[in-house]
Amino acid sequence: MNGINDHFRMKIEDISILIRTRLWAQIVAAMIGGLALGLILSPEGGALLPAATVLNIAAWLKLPGSIFLNLIQMVVIPLVISSIVLGVCGSGDTDYLKRAGLRILPYFVTTTTVAVTIGILLALVIEPGNYIDGSLITAVSAEEIVIPTTEIASQPLPERVANLIPTNLTEAMTTRDMLQIVIYAIIAGVAIAVVPRKRVQPVVNLLEAVQEIALKIIGWAMMLAPYAVFGLLADITIRTGIEIILGMSVYVGTVLLGLLILLGFYLFIVRTLAKRSLTDFLINIRDVQLLAFSTSSSAAVMPLSMRAASERLRVKPAISKFVIPLGATVNMDGTALYQVVAALFLTQVYGVELTTAQLILLTITTVGASIGSPSTPGVGIVILATILQDIGIPASGIALIIGVDRILDMCRTTVNVSGDLTACTVMDRWLAEPVVARAESREPEKTG
Repeated sequence: MNGINDHFRMKIEDISILIRTRLWAQIVAAMIGGLALGLILSPEGGALLPAATVLNIAAWLKLPGSIFLNLIQMVVIPLVISSIVLGVCGSGDTDYLKRAGLRILPYFVTTTTVAVTIGILLALVIEPGNYIDGSLITAVSAEEIVIPTTEIASQPLPERVANLIPTNLTEAMTTRDMLQIVIYAIIAGVAIAVVPRKRVQPVVNLLEAVQEIALKIIGWAMMLAPYAVFGLLADITIRTGIEIILGMSVYVGTVLLGLLILLGFYLFIVRTLAKRSLTDFLINIRDVQLLAFSTSSSAAVMPLSMRAASERLRVKPAISKFVIPLGATVNMDGTALYQVVAALFLTQVYGVELTTAQLILLTITTVGASIGSPSTPGVGIVILATILQDIGIPASGIALIIGVDRILDMCRTTVNVSGDLTACTVMDRWLAEPVVARAESREPEKTG
């Protein structure tokens, strides 16, 4: 009997070690626990407590998640700048940088175009707007939804292109305009790469120190990750409930089907272009996918994505440090697919017939919104609302999709980070090592 008990204790200890050493297992357990608790407490679920009390509990449950996300946001800008600059200038070969840029930009444009095409085809074939409950439209029409204005949507295209170059880096950091920050880092990295290394070595050393400090803080934040996931999902489930999701089930299903097809397209790329095992790829990125799904924050996942690319997928550090931060800002395929489906869904709900020219214009605009919007949560849907008003859809219609937006945001963030890691594997195969040796391996100049 004692032998059986000892064997049982050994198994429990093995499981405990497994959970402690595998982030994905901790996050899965936290996700299940958070969803279960949310359904039990939700006014539309178990309703064990009064609604006001449950909302107060939800706010406290969300606290670890808020702290976790704030810690990540605190260091994400210095991490992005240092990672991109070091990734760009680390090769010491301007031809290598040129080849990297000429490959990654067309790749991002191609995958985004595929994502938008998938979204359009599904929305036109399934027509989710024709399945919407009329009572939902009536309820939404009775509400006054205020859509804040955004300078991004009102600017002419040439001005938007010019404004991609940050005239004030401090302002870009304050407004968290990640696209401007990424472009600044790329320009600075190229400049450092072409200046003699001994003159810029102090700057390189400083950036390496900044990167190490940021990663150390993120390491501390990751200790909170399972608790953050538990609290965030419990809060979402309590506030959202099931009724809204069921009422919008066809729309939600259309977006999820599109994201699954897009994920399958990524796996096809991994197998055919990167020549990698799909099983190994999925196993090595599961931590990143689970954290992306739980937090719906690309910024929170970025450090883990770079670590997974370099340590697990064995991508060259120069590539992972360049592609991941850049992809997290401009390679938003899941977001582009979602916005196109959402736009066509609302045109179907309100009976707005789009001409071919309007459909093309809507597609280009939504893709631009997915690429150029700031990283502030919810800005994408605000820009989408502004666009839709121009084609005859009332601003109040956006309330139809706000109710389920958080759930879909979690899913599209998962696909977005999967796309960034897919791009890393492809670029790792397409780009050979730089011709010029790294600065660390260069021999000092001989004197005398």
